[in-house]
Amino acid sequence: MVNPNLPRRPTICYRPIQPADLEILEQIHTDLFPIRYESEFFQNVVNGQDIVSWAAVDRSRPNGQSDELIGFVTARIVLARESEIGDLLNYDPSKPDQTLVYILTLGVVESFRNLGIASALIREVIKYASSIPTCRAVYLHVISYNNPAILLYKKMSFKCVRRLQGFYLIDGQHYDSYLFVYYVNGGRSPCSPLELVTATLNHMRNGLKLVFGRLWKNEDRKLVSKWSKCKESHCLISTTQSRKNLTAECTGYECV
Repeated sequence: MVNPNLPRRPTICYRPIQPADLEILEQIHTDLFPIRYESEFFQNVVNGQDIVSWAAVDRSRPNGQSDELIGFVTARIVLARESEIGDLLNYDPSKPDQTLVYILTLGVVESFRNLGIASALIREVIKYASSIPTCRAVYLHVISYNNPAILLYKKMSFKCVRRLQGFYLIDGQHYDSYLFVYYVNGGRSPCSPLELVTATLNHMRNGLKLVFGRLWKNEDRKLVSKWSKCKESHCLISTTQSRKNLTAECTGYECV
């Protein structure tokens, strides 16, 4: 997709964020986000201190701007057992090294939007998380009124798992947040209510099958037992009748 507001077709490339990006990174964050970030955050991003990051640049830009940021994503690795979504993960607590990737910030300069840059940056994070054997999910928060971002994450198969009341405090006003999760490397959520009902119904169905199966076997045994008794009774009747006939015949012979 080409943005009609751009005078040329851009050549988008992706690379790690570097120390030389510090000034423009701070400027874009100020332009895009209502939240103010400390200078320590930006230093950690550009120097790769506990934060991983990707930058989008347009190689076709003239006047020395071909390596200037037009988009970015920053993220951090956290331990699953220490995260706020530990209860939303079906993981083995006996393995304390299991991790998650938390997306801190994601942004694209307005004139370069609708080019798939944000989607490509998210895919970089997912690919990175998938390459870590211990990682089980990528997760993030979205302010409740950011509908374009919400639609983007849903389109990319993130699951909205929770709404957090008053998560953000901006200019003295509280705003809700949605929590989105994308599972990787076999990570998954605990049973949803629907899955729980389905599992319960399957369990009940299997239990009924077992009960009916046992009842059927018992009925078969009873029928076999009754048939055996009937055969024995028939034999006894036949034997008695034969004896009576034989006695009658003998008696008759003697009377002649």
